[in-house]
Amino acid sequence: MKLSDVDIERAIERGEIGIDPLPPEESKGSFSIDLTLADRFRVFDHSQHPFIDLANSRSVYAMSEKLMLDVAVKPDEAFYLHPGELALGVTRERVRLPDTIVGWLDGRSSLARLGLMVHITAHTIDPGWDGQITLEFYNSGRFPLALRPGMRICALSFEPLSSPTSRPYTAKKGAKYANQDGPLASRIDRDKDE
Repeated sequence: MKLSDVDIERAIERGEIGIDPLPPEESKGSFSIDLTLADRFRVFDHSQHPFIDLANSRSVYAMSEKLMLDVAVKPDEAFYLHPGELALGVTRERVRLPDTIVGWLDGRSSLARLGLMVHITAHTIDPGWDGQITLEFYNSGRFPLALRPGMRICALSFEPLSSPTSRPYTAKKGAKYANQDGPLASRIDRDKDE
């Protein structure tokens, strides 16, 4: 059962859910809060590398760091996402969740109708999360899309767990993206080898 707007506001007032900076009133929905886009992105520079070997996780991170370029966008400029392209971005807001609440990230329908996907698979925000939220942008449309810092980009809703988790994200051994500040490349190399 998801939290209503009333319950979200209470959880924020009690300090259970942290969102910094707190979005304005018009960003609050009946059971979610819209978050905004930060000014940093990561994009693939595919001109020097023919492929990524997903079966060799140790090389993926090293390659990801070499394959991905950091892009900073000024407040009055835009980041252009071309059709068929993938880019990483982050929310401007830092989100902190207790060990009793999971967050659910959704794209905004109005942006999806123009071809913008804001997550490919990572829509769960773990209990115990603390950091900016990575957005996995994909343009499935036919026109380039201008993404501007500060625009409302996604919605975050919240669901209470039946009991506190024994493995909150930031306390979990091997938490690859704990305290995330900015878009990070894949850290699949930190997965335990099976």
